[in-house]
Amino acid sequence: MASSPAWVESSVAIAGTAVRLRRAGQGKPVLVLHHDFGSPERLPFYDALARGHDVLVPEHPGFGDSERPEWMRSVRDLAVLYRELLAALGLGGASLVGLGFGGWVAAEMATMAPRDLDRLVLVGAMGIQPPQEHILDQALVGYIDYARAAFHDQAAFDAIYGAEPSTAQLVAWDICREMCFRIAWKPYMYSQTLPNLLRSMSAPTLVVWGEHDKVVPASAAEVYLAALPDARREVVAGSGHAVDMEKPDALARLVGEFTGAGRAAA
Repeated sequence: MASSPAWVESSVAIAGTAVRLRRAGQGKPVLVLHHDFGSPERLPFYDALARGHDVLVPEHPGFGDSERPEWMRSVRDLAVLYRELLAALGLGGASLVGLGFGGWVAAEMATMAPRDLDRLVLVGAMGIQPPQEHILDQALVGYIDYARAAFHDQAAFDAIYGAEPSTAQLVAWDICREMCFRIAWKPYMYSQTLPNLLRSMSAPTLVVWGEHDKVVPASAAEVYLAALPDARREVVAGSGHAVDMEKPDALARLVGEFTGAGRAAA
């Protein structure tokens, strides 16, 4: 059985904002951007990825323990901040792995410097208006119901958050939700300009969707595939929106093969 990577936590000041960053592994640098409902401290997906990559997992500003920037008003602001983070760390040419909401942020980052990117992986990415159906509006459901909707297998949700999530977890989801409303409210969870800007992308892109995604309709993937010059799709069977939490080994294997670091699936 493979040993768990050693994670190092730090706080990095970017754009006057203290961003909490976790980092582990060696190899090609990969910036992983988490969901709109945050991320647990440790996930098997992060560990698997760190066995073949230099993995960086920041906590979005205004989410969790990262400082909330009062000036931030758009997802593109967040993308600029992460571009500055990569520059500050000397990680030009990194790969991006965006999970759900983080996929939108990663796509925006890719449009800002389309040739300063190795690979782009979008997993159930928001940011695109689906031609059919709508992105699930978290304002219409409770915190627990919204997080549960990301899982096809509710046992997987229970294993991570518990059958009855703690009060601390509910507070954390409340903080995430407030920041989402601040930067991604009108229009809700998509950009009207992103599909056009993506056409300048030159880096290969992997578009991953859970077979049973109930948060972001699969029709959004079609728009991403049509807009991106060099993109292909993979569907992960038996998974909902949170592919990274339900099928961590399958997703790590896909990312590892796509980036050329096959040890990520070990």
